[in-house]
Amino acid sequence: MENQTKSKSEGKVATAIEEQTAKLPSDLFLWAALGSMAASLTLKILAKRHTALFVGQWAAPFLLLGVYNKLVKLEGHDQEDKD
Repeated sequence: MENQTKSKSEGKVATAIEEQTAKLPSDLFLWAALGSMAASLTLKILAKRHTALFVGQWAAPFLLLGVYNKLVKLEGHDQEDKD
């Protein structure tokens, strides 16, 4: 059985985004998520219900961006195993 591996590479846009996001500290996204939750709570206390819900929903995307950022830093783009 022949083992064939296809080389998959990122596009120019993805590579450029990864190069820039890798420069950001990983905890920036955690603080952004916590900040959006705090802002949401403040808006809720101020009886701005709809705005509080809108801002509160930013936490999950910030955390997902943080995971992406960490993966880019650890794995990089277009890493290939060389055994």
